[in-house]
Amino acid sequence: MITVESVSKYFGGTAAVDSISFQANDKEIMVLLGTSGCGKTTTLKMINRLIESDSGNILIDGENIRDKKIEHLRMNIGFVMQHSGLFPHYTIGRNISVVPELLKWNQKDIRRRTEELMDKLHLSGDLLNRFPHELSGGQQQRVGIARALIANTPVLLMDEPFGALDNITKAEIHSEFKSLEELKNKTIVLVTHDVQEAFELGHKICLMDKGKIVQIGTPKEMLYHPENDFVKEFFAESRLLLEYQVAVLQDLHPFLTNGQLLYDTYKFTGDTSVWSALQKLSADRHHTEWYDALSKAFSEYRKLQVV
Repeated sequence: MITVESVSKYFGGTAAVDSISFQANDKEIMVLLGTSGCGKTTTLKMINRLIESDSGNILIDGENIRDKKIEHLRMNIGFVMQHSGLFPHYTIGRNISVVPELLKWNQKDIRRRTEELMDKLHLSGDLLNRFPHELSGGQQQRVGIARALIANTPVLLMDEPFGALDNITKAEIHSEFKSLEELKNKTIVLVTHDVQEAFELGHKICLMDKGKIVQIGTPKEMLYHPENDFVKEFFAESRLLLEYQVAVLQDLHPFLTNGQLLYDTYKFTGDTSVWSALQKLSADRHHTEWYDALSKAFSEYRKLQVV
């Protein structure tokens, strides 16, 4: 869906982005990860031409973005930024309806779609007549997501969308983000410096440093097949927790006995993360032996991974 080919951007003679290439496939969440100043936000903004690249090509669904009028390009790309980016003097309803109004939707369709998204994002209808400053940070961020989703564009760009939220609110929105049907049908490029967020939400991770791509891969590949010491050290601080999160129960099948009984009792599936399963098991004091068995199976699984 998105192809970036040898793209560079210079500011004052210094390369902010230095000849990078990657692909984000249809219905895939690609996370641009790295420390501040690595070029990830500049890369994101070049995809919808908020920043123009100096060289290289960017294609969306096979079409070069330079061949499109900017306003037409952006109407087919949702955009969510840090601090939600809501217009302060517009009501919440007006904020959400900005793009549909530009697209000449009728008011009945705008209202129906707005109410549908408000419900899915757990926002009450009485917020529609309020202003952004009257909402909490978490509510504002949900409204920002609703505004980006309302026109149902095939591509969604997200620039540190949850960076300003506290950990509890962030965890709630992450959960909603992963379960929202509209998001499962989009190609998403998400910028973050939060390693946990990248691993929780991303199908693929593009790790950047000093304007260059260091490695692209799945969360498991980043942990178990790092291409160099930079990648290994980048994830070292939270490595064990990340391993618990990327491992799923089907990975542990060779080391588990009575695995089906575990699935049936707790409604687990093969895609349930080891971390989620252990959290649920830790609350059940009547079956501590299953917690111990799962922990042991995970230890055996880890020993076989390439590091």
